[in-house]
Amino acid sequence: MKKDVAIIGAGPAGIFTALEMIKKGSGKSIVIVEKGQPVEKRHCPKDKTKKCVNCKPYCHITTGFSGAGAFSDGKLSLCYEVGGDLPTLIGEDVAQETIDYTDGIYLEFGADTHIEGISNSQEVKEIRMRAIQAGLKLVDCPIRHMGTEKAQSIYYAIEQYLLENGVEIIFGYECNDIILEDGACKGVHIRNSKGDTMTIEADSTVIATGRRGAEWLEKICAEYDIAHQPGTVDIGVRVEVRNEIIEKVNEVLYESKLIGYPGPFKNKVRTFCQNPGGFVSQENYDNDLAVVNGHSYKDLKSNNTNLAILVSHNFSYPFNQPIEYARKVGELTNMLGAGHIMVQRFGDILDGKRTWEKELSQSNVKPTLPDAVAGDITAAMPYRAMMNIINFIKAMDYVVPGFASTETLLYSPELKFYSNRVKMDENFNTNVKGLHCLGDSSGWTRGLMMASVMGVLMGRKLV
Repeated sequence: MKKDVAIIGAGPAGIFTALEMIKKGSGKSIVIVEKGQPVEKRHCPKDKTKKCVNCKPYCHITTGFSGAGAFSDGKLSLCYEVGGDLPTLIGEDVAQETIDYTDGIYLEFGADTHIEGISNSQEVKEIRMRAIQAGLKLVDCPIRHMGTEKAQSIYYAIEQYLLENGVEIIFGYECNDIILEDGACKGVHIRNSKGDTMTIEADSTVIATGRRGAEWLEKICAEYDIAHQPGTVDIGVRVEVRNEIIEKVNEVLYESKLIGYPGPFKNKVRTFCQNPGGFVSQENYDNDLAVVNGHSYKDLKSNNTNLAILVSHNFSYPFNQPIEYARKVGELTNMLGAGHIMVQRFGDILDGKRTWEKELSQSNVKPTLPDAVAGDITAAMPYRAMMNIINFIKAMDYVVPGFASTETLLYSPELKFYSNRVKMDENFNTNVKGLHCLGDSSGWTRGLMMASVMGVLMGRKLV
């Protein structure tokens, strides 16, 4: 197959690359290769079975058109300060202008016009004051919440728009190698789960494989000397409390983006992906690694709010494999949980004991992940990360009284793999001619909006 542009991965970065090329009137031929299924065929059996069945050859929540983020909570962060380090590459003004433009596209395809976190200024000031007193920083960021179910319909509309405008989408295939000739990328080799292979020749190749493709991209970079450097990997937990505990923050901010550097280690610790009335969920990677995430629906609500608390880890010398490090932490946690997500009460952690199922059944906070296994997450979590999490939760308790209660639930492992930072210029050119890397797998973005922004800018360069 010969195409002008080959896009590997149909997550937000890849989707918006093709979308922007169409909107700008490009006549170039475009193909998108996606390992998973079309958005309308992505269904998690857990909706009926009530437990993860470890789907093969991939998890439907993390793989398919629109990527992993759209099936978690569907939140669009509308501020350049949130979503990774892309503004340091393209400039803060360009980043914010493109966020506003990209937000308009989401609205065009049916996103809710309501924006969370832009009112009640006096109440925001009070929350910020308490955060400052606790040694934390509150990041202001308006949120457009699509909702897990609404995001699916929005991305379905985008999928149909791309198909109707001549974009070819090959589902069920993954990229297993790139084609290099005379220092330039000339295309890719792809294959499906049955072993069928195909070669795509392309003048421009865009790799946008998302978080779950970060490890693969790291290997490609190492094999072909694509300039990159180890970046950050996040290791943490997903915390779940009753809505009543965090009700004020939910009403005023919807999502509290708090950053701190708790002692004694002073690593960066942050909250991420807050889901008011949401549900804790499980995702499975190709190597059977089970990780925890959170969903938030527009209509379906629970009695709880969940959010991630993540500790940033950087490695350089002599160890420079942060993804592998985080994966080992996850594998050890999975082993202790017999392949399931583990959950433990915060009070039990402080008391130095595991949590038992009977204690969960007697608690005010009922787990929204029904097949999570009660146990001891501290037996697998590294000491440095665990102490950072404990001290951050204690600081959060000053901002949100009751957050550090005995019954607060901690699920593990919550891992974010975006460690491989591909070196590129402001036009997203790597040191290999014709090869571009976008989205979370590139190490420059985190989340739906900033990955979409990177795709928009890439599309403009390729027109």
